Amino acid sequence: MKTKAVVSALLLLGAAAAQLYGIEVTQFTASAHAYPVMRDLDGKELGDGEFTQEIRDHLLRIRIAYDLRHGHTIEEKAAFAQDSALTQKEWSWQERRDGDLEREYKVDFDAGKATSRKREDDGLKERSDEVKIEPGTTFAGFGLVLALQNLRDRLVKGEAIELRAVGFTPGPRVVSVKLTHAGIDRMRMSSRVLRGEHFLIHPEIPWIAKLFLKVPDTDVWLTPPPSGFLRWQGPLAEPSDPVVRVDLSSGGESGPAESADKEPEE
Repeated sequence: MKTKAVVSALLLLGAAAAQLYGIEVTQFTASAHAYPVMRDLDGKELGDGEFTQEIRDHLLRIRIAYDLRHGHTIEEKAAFAQDSALTQKEWSWQERRDGDLEREYKVDFDAGKATSRKREDDGLKERSDEVKIEPGTTFAGFGLVLALQNLRDRLVKGEAIELRAVGFTPGPRVVSVKLTHAGIDRMRMSSRVLRGEHFLIHPEIPWIAKLFLKVPDTDVWLTPPPSGFLRWQGPLAEPSDPVVRVDLSSGGESGPAESADKEPEE
């Protein structure tokens, strides 16, 4: 009995250590180049994108840029360590119109510092705050998609996993988010009907804050293993922004995701 108790205690300590030190890298990510498209929820194309990722200076570096027409552009950058655990190191997101900065958000994960700049009636207003970063369990932007890819096996088995996310409203704040698997969906994309694994990112907002702040869920669809990005759907940047859809493939039609258990529409 004592031996069983010791083994159980060691297993619990191991699970706690895994949670403390972050997400195990189960799917190492290397170089890739893709051309996603941003759409509204009706499938109307809003702009073309370019996605690149590469290993440089021992970090996985990701850049996603969108041309939304008429001088309107968006660029997201991020950097990650992929050692025994996935750890986000940097994140930035900026929006420009005709070259002029409209909004910019940055997070330095090592320094625990987040900054935002947003154009208001009297010019750019800057906010800067220290944020509590738990290395390996705190992410921003596309970092949550990478986290999902590495947590995929646990989530499809029914586990709900809590992480922390840095967001902006427009000042920086860190919130808990719950990741869950929502089943297999079918969706029309680029004149084809594709199947994807549907995951939900649900912000855990304290009840008192819900009276003043509404934060929509973010939906992410990954390809069947080996997991890769297929579709992302959520607010553009801040919770009050319009909800948009980003498809991996451009061109053709884009339809809403539906459960693969349903009969396909003709």
